[in-house]
Amino acid sequence: MAQKTLKTASVLAFERKLDPSDALLFSGNWNKKENAKDWESISVREKSVRGTISNRLKARDQDPTKVDAAIENPNLQTVDIASLGSEQDTLQVRFTLRILPGVGVPSACNNAEYQQKLREVVDGYIQAHGFSELARRYASNPANGRFLWRNRIGAEQVEVQVARLVDGAAQKKYVFNSLEFSLRSFENGSTELEQLAEVIRAGLAGEEHVLLEVVAFARLGAGQEVFPSQELILDRGRGDKSKTLYSVSGVAALHSQKVGNALRTIDTWYPVEEGVAEVGPIAIEPYGSVTTEGRAYRQPKQKADFYNLLDNWLLKDQVPEVEQQHYVMAILVRGGVFGDAS
Repeated sequence: MAQKTLKTASVLAFERKLDPSDALLFSGNWNKKENAKDWESISVREKSVRGTISNRLKARDQDPTKVDAAIENPNLQTVDIASLGSEQDTLQVRFTLRILPGVGVPSACNNAEYQQKLREVVDGYIQAHGFSELARRYASNPANGRFLWRNRIGAEQVEVQVARLVDGAAQKKYVFNSLEFSLRSFENGSTELEQLAEVIRAGLAGEEHVLLEVVAFARLGAGQEVFPSQELILDRGRGDKSKTLYSVSGVAALHSQKVGNALRTIDTWYPVEEGVAEVGPIAIEPYGSVTTEGRAYRQPKQKADFYNLLDNWLLKDQVPEVEQQHYVMAILVRGGVFGDAS
């Protein structure tokens, strides 16, 4: 009797294993970091501004009289803004991060044979490599302050404190001078970074329950503007604000999705075309998507995307290179819906 050909499950989903909360923003002074829980929350406020014409003009509109007429009409805008207090020089960003076990175990799968083969592949990877490489990279992103995004740029000093919480109390704290860590590679290391990586590895492997509290301090200067997440407003009416910032119960915040994107920015294994400059790590995505560049670094045509790598590994027993195995497992840590539904 011919062996049944294994096919991808039409229903296949995985839950994320790095689960951050929203990151709240607070304002205080660098020399009072030990009293960080007493700092003032940063609120979002409105500001009305009178802008000038600055968009690229079509050829028919470049007549001097038309340009002068356009400039006479002010570009009035209402925008959201958030900033430090006038006598406070440091931004505090605080969030929690759960490390969950069960990497590679689907939350939904309607094909028992496929799920069994997936389990065998994941178990083989864990036996061969464990989660050490992924955990080291994940640990680097809290340490280097990548999750601060624009708030990290130009900061005089950046310190990140990562505490392991047990029964609601900090059991162990790891402190990093973030500016000593590169955003473009994972070559930097320290004893505390290796210790944090081991905690994350144990959480992914299901050996321990892991809940982390991450608190970052960025010394920007008194009264400086800070940058919470910007809301995507799909249905704008006339007169609406041109920029709306995210807040939680009146406190300016970064979306958990934005924090999560920074934490999973560990992919340096994507193919680089000849003559194209490397951009450093990109976020773990099925097609290596970088929306700010409008580019996908893992093209299906190159067989470098998640689906080709996974299908070749599971359905054709073509084991990827070790670096691409790390990438596939990182996608399973990321989670998502990957079924082959019509």
